[in-house]
Amino acid sequence: MNVAAFTIEVRVVPGSSQRKVLALESRRFKVYLHEKAVEGEANEALRIMLGEYFKVPKSAVRFLRGEKSKNKVIEIHETAKN
Repeated sequence: MNVAAFTIEVRVVPGSSQRKVLALESRRFKVYLHEKAVEGEANEALRIMLGEYFKVPKSAVRFLRGEKSKNKVIEIHETAKN
């Protein structure tokens, strides 16, 4: 089993009426969330949405920078079976 990881930059819009992931450039995304940035709710929703978007479990989504900011750097771990 091989594990590969890549990083992305994400701008989060918490408390939005929309819920979607927009790819702006190859490694830059804008994510709209219903959840507000209160007690980690938006971060948890972000992990779930990015997991669904990249087809990985939410545990494969890790914050590198910006956990308390709207601008984040996130690492996504992919697992490939050989």
